[in-house]
Amino acid sequence: MAKTLPKVDVVTVGVGWTGGILAAELAKDGMKVVGLERGKERSTEDYLHGHDELRYALRYELMQDTSKETLTFRNNRKQRALPMRQLGSFLLGENLGGAGVHWNGQTYRFFPYDFEIKSMTEKKYGKGKIKDGYFVQDWGITYDELEPYYDQFEKACGISGEENPMAGKRSNPYPTPPMKSTRSLDKFTKATKDLGYKPYRIPSANLSEPYKNQYGMQINACQYCAFCERFGCEYGAKSDPVISVIPAAKESGNYEIRYHSNVTEIIYDGNKVTGVKYVDVQSGEEFIQPAEVVALTSYVMNNVKFLLMSNIGKKYDPKTGKGVVGRSYCYQILPGATGFYEEEQFNTFMGAGALGTSINDFYGDNFDHSDLDFIHGGVVSITQTGKRPIANNPTPPDTPRWGKEFKNNSIKYYTRTLTIGSQGASLPYKENFLDLDPTYKDAYGLPLLRMTYNFTQQDKNLQKYITKKAAEISEKMGASKTVPNPELTDYSIVPYQTTHNTGGAIMGADPNSSVVNNYLQHWNAENLFVVGASAFAHNGGVNPTDTVGALAYRAAEGIKKYRKNGGSLV
Repeated sequence: MAKTLPKVDVVTVGVGWTGGILAAELAKDGMKVVGLERGKERSTEDYLHGHDELRYALRYELMQDTSKETLTFRNNRKQRALPMRQLGSFLLGENLGGAGVHWNGQTYRFFPYDFEIKSMTEKKYGKGKIKDGYFVQDWGITYDELEPYYDQFEKACGISGEENPMAGKRSNPYPTPPMKSTRSLDKFTKATKDLGYKPYRIPSANLSEPYKNQYGMQINACQYCAFCERFGCEYGAKSDPVISVIPAAKESGNYEIRYHSNVTEIIYDGNKVTGVKYVDVQSGEEFIQPAEVVALTSYVMNNVKFLLMSNIGKKYDPKTGKGVVGRSYCYQILPGATGFYEEEQFNTFMGAGALGTSINDFYGDNFDHSDLDFIHGGVVSITQTGKRPIANNPTPPDTPRWGKEFKNNSIKYYTRTLTIGSQGASLPYKENFLDLDPTYKDAYGLPLLRMTYNFTQQDKNLQKYITKKAAEISEKMGASKTVPNPELTDYSIVPYQTTHNTGGAIMGADPNSSVVNNYLQHWNAENLFVVGASAFAHNGGVNPTDTVGALAYRAAEGIKKYRKNGGSLV
């Protein structure tokens, strides 16, 4: 029988970016906050010998153990979903800090168009521009309303950047200047300017100089070591939850983290939530943690799974199109092109996770879509994240996959390739959704989350268009040969693509088409907040973390208001 613990003000389920931000903001206001983390504690000291590509980048030491918790996948409802036995398309984080520890640090804001995508698209192009079957909707909040929270998150991280000439207005400059440039970035800058585009440096959580944030936390300057994505930073130079926000919560004296605590249920009485049930994975003991407020602050998949398992909100039914929980799951596409250089070499073995330059000329509605068979777009960038030797063997497409010629070309082109990449926006489609698997269960006997997802015609059309633009930039940069990315077919969960999963518990202005309001407060349980990229009504064409952080700061403000006044915040 589960042991009931003393009641606290707030319990968060997961201690990554969102859980850390809520803890830092609420604990300093005197609230007693408990963070339940199913993984273990970790710090920068854990990564002192962390430049091990095999251990971290290929064997995923920082990631979720799929033998205990995973999901099932299928492309469509006619298929039988099967478990994802090892990580592939995306990398789910685990332990303190979650995926916020192994991210690259690219910290873009979404554009004003993202938050009012339906209204702006229909105003300019008419209602027929958004095709049937796509659940495109406004977010229930505008960019201008969210901007102060973007500013808070960027100050917590000390983001290094410069003004983006095509982005929404900023209340303040970036806290630190942009990172260093390189020859490859300079080539991209010149080529895009010559083509009439507007390049700018990628906003980076790998800092250009030492910085102390609003909580008094020290973040150091990047060493350009090339071990960011899939790695923790032993220098403390990549802003992550473990160094930026969680220590501030601990220093308040009002915050407790319980490690190895796997939540199995959100306790719901039909009106409010009263707490959570969790298992201590080391002892096997079961506990109930009562709380005035429960905040789901785990990754997208778990946030949605908790709602489905606990029967909070109406589940999405793809047969009727009714229901909201699990609806609007989105991902991203990766248009682009790779240039091979016969006469030039580049120091691409060095770099940092967010070292790069971008253009937004093909983002959102920054270009005319009147005669195009898609909406939205994506950022187009060159990055120098550091090509680690095991996983990087760039060779021209006519090279054999093994043998002497493969080895020779691997060595030759290791420093002679530059990739122009993009992240294409993903729109919610009626057949892409999350629900509970009827067959497979996790280590605790609970149903696995089931993902039903495939690329849409919108995705395929956008991929083709932006790939062509990327190839033009590569050619302008002087590549000897440019190889465009292939056209999309069916989505596969096997090869890595991006850990930019969104949706399933989306925000909005109407409870009939959203799960949470614009404070991420659940429509059906006023003391439940569902915080993270699960709230995205669609996925934009840039990295999502800045928007996740901004929404977390807004949710923290909402919880403060709720604790003072109660009731719905909108």
